[in-house]
Amino acid sequence: MNMLYDSESYVVVHVQPNEGEAPIAPHLPVLARHGFEIVDKRSGKEVYLDGSWAELFQQKITAWQLNTPTQEEVEDTLEGYAELAQNPVLVH
Repeated sequence: MNMLYDSESYVVVHVQPNEGEAPIAPHLPVLARHGFEIVDKRSGKEVYLDGSWAELFQQKITAWQLNTPTQEEVEDTLEGYAELAQNPVLVH
């Protein structure tokens, strides 16, 4: 897990599969996937992007690496994803 972004409004974490970790059910196939968790600190909700959503978000990050965005541009993008957030952030 790598924190990619942390501001007063948002946190973005890249969740990667644990390579070399023993599967819970070794007789079942395991799909190694990565995803992104976006937490909206203002609402206390989070959204997890995986599959094609994660790939699209990864493309956005790659574009940001080529052309550094302003914080406002990043926050505007994250706000669009945060609108999908339905899960309350729980500490356990």
